[in-house]
Amino acid sequence: MDAELAVIGLGSIGSMALWQAARQSTSVVGFEAQTTGHSRSAVGGDTRLFRMTYRDGVNYSPLLIESSRLWETLEAESGLAILNRCGGLSIGAREGNYIPKVLATARANGTEHILLDHDELAARYPQHGLRPDNCAIFDPNAGYLRTDLAVLAAREVARDHGAQVLDQTAVEEIHEESDAVVVRAGGNSWRFGRVILAAGSWSGALLPEQIAAAVHPRRIYLTWYPARHPELFAPERFPVFSRLEDDRTLYGAPSTDGVTVKVTLDGRSEPAAHPDRLIRELTEGEIAESLDTVSEFLPDLIPSIVRSDAYPDLYTEDKAPLLGTLPGRPRTILATGFSGVGFKMAPAAGARAVAIAHGQDTGQHPALLPERFAQVPH
Repeated sequence: MDAELAVIGLGSIGSMALWQAARQSTSVVGFEAQTTGHSRSAVGGDTRLFRMTYRDGVNYSPLLIESSRLWETLEAESGLAILNRCGGLSIGAREGNYIPKVLATARANGTEHILLDHDELAARYPQHGLRPDNCAIFDPNAGYLRTDLAVLAAREVARDHGAQVLDQTAVEEIHEESDAVVVRAGGNSWRFGRVILAAGSWSGALLPEQIAAAVHPRRIYLTWYPARHPELFAPERFPVFSRLEDDRTLYGAPSTDGVTVKVTLDGRSEPAAHPDRLIRELTEGEIAESLDTVSEFLPDLIPSIVRSDAYPDLYTEDKAPLLGTLPGRPRTILATGFSGVGFKMAPAAGARAVAIAHGQDTGQHPALLPERFAQVPH
């Protein structure tokens, strides 16, 4: 064996898996096709929202609770400020399709939250242009994550623990044998006891046909706007937010540069033929809808897109991640397909993948197991 464990892909989830694995063993190797933290993956775009509140669906609460603790652990071990807990708002119509679901999930999971009526919301956060039926749920433990710092911190701490990192080493094939997993890249071969596949949008080419047919890369775009009064959008005055109305949707984070604010239409991902051929520029329709939405919802932002970008993420058919052993290949663990919601829970997802690789009982949720898309051999 070249090592006990390999992690393929050192982005959102893979970097965290590498860090968690290296805390337990020095016999760990990480493969990254480009450079760790590069901006053309799901790490791109500076920040991601961290929230403990969410709509109904898969119960992510255990992963979020674990991640909340692990983000603080990573900050302590790296000495870097990664998670700014500036709070978070879920905004929408009190009797609409969004707020009642968030409220019900928060209550069911015992998640700390505060319900703000229209007038309380307007008084505390005047930056938001409100409709008469709007209210909000405030999550005091929410905030934003510095994505590039997070991934690089995880890699460096893993190296400090003895992990080996192979940047610019694209994996071409994973072949599982009875006693090892063979990884081929750049004309070389390695043998490992277990492999964690966390290559995001690039995972599809390394998956068996049944699983590959259930996933596809999608393009997600981001936009930034200048503020007329930037001080109103500083982290201490402007929490992260997600706003869903029947006709408009938006999410955003405070200003990190004192000039611009990242605010983006929600739920606008589009299928992408290949993550390496992603269209980075916005279409005329995307620009027009973005400007109209920002003009109504955040009137103190200048409705002019001064920066935009797009990145790929891997989506599954049911938009739930693939987190578990690959059916028929017990030495290969999947930690991919997080469908646009993975970064906030990345440390816990990485830790779960490592625990699975070590044969530990992780209380895996059936809705996340890869076998739901494949026939399990008997």
